[in-house]
Amino acid sequence: MLLMRVNDTEMAYIALGSGAPLVAVHGSLGDFRSWSPVMGPLSRHCRLVVPSLRHFFPEAWDGTGGRFTIAQHTEDLIAFIEGLRLGRVHLMGHSRGGHIAFRVAERRPDLIAKLVLAEPGGELDASLAPPDAPPAGARVQSIAEAAELIRAGDVDGGLQVFVDRIDGPGTWARRPAAMKQMRRDNAFTLIGQVNEGRQPFTRAAAEAIRSPTLLIGGARTQGMLPVVLKALAGAIPGARMALIPETTHVMFDQAPQAFSKLVLDFLGERSSV
Repeated sequence: MLLMRVNDTEMAYIALGSGAPLVAVHGSLGDFRSWSPVMGPLSRHCRLVVPSLRHFFPEAWDGTGGRFTIAQHTEDLIAFIEGLRLGRVHLMGHSRGGHIAFRVAERRPDLIAKLVLAEPGGELDASLAPPDAPPAGARVQSIAEAAELIRAGDVDGGLQVFVDRIDGPGTWARRPAAMKQMRRDNAFTLIGQVNEGRQPFTRAAAEAIRSPTLLIGGARTQGMLPVVLKALAGAIPGARMALIPETTHVMFDQAPQAFSKLVLDFLGERSSV
């Protein structure tokens, strides 16, 4: 594990392999361990750099104070990429990390060679939302409910609320022990996430993205995530979209070889995994 001083915090990260730099950003309740299933395939062909964002493991945080916002994480990621001194990087983000990666590409296109968004999380404003889109606000409501349980000491109960909302009832119970522990290690970040200031995606912001972009989804993901994925794929100039069969929101964990091949083919690296 490596450390970099970024703004007023220390960011932990892992760097593996050699070649074109690929920075991978985890989502809610994750950290640099989130990308473990694809670290091998991707690092064989890229310089894979995987940070943990502010207040995520290995940092221990109680969920209070500490500037836990989308804006702060975006600023931190910009400073982190600059601090790597590797020039333009490929940037990949999953879920909440996909939202942050989008904001970095929106603000600092000079830092990004290609952009990979794996089911980026968030809402759509009226300029992007289709008429049949699910009602907005379910994500925020479930985060608030989960955060209250975690604050009261029922960590697993709160994590069940959050995870089952995304992938369906019983998902938390079926998660492997290692994945459950990573979520527990980051549980208190959900308290910070309640007031993170995440703004909806707009058509103007999507159309302003200039980096070649690949959007990846799980073919079985339900709810708002696939709606956001399709809307962004239709609005980002020249964007490509791919769905991985028989997978849901954690598609790179469920089908690491298929996910890695999509990413490497898009980046123009060797695709044998």
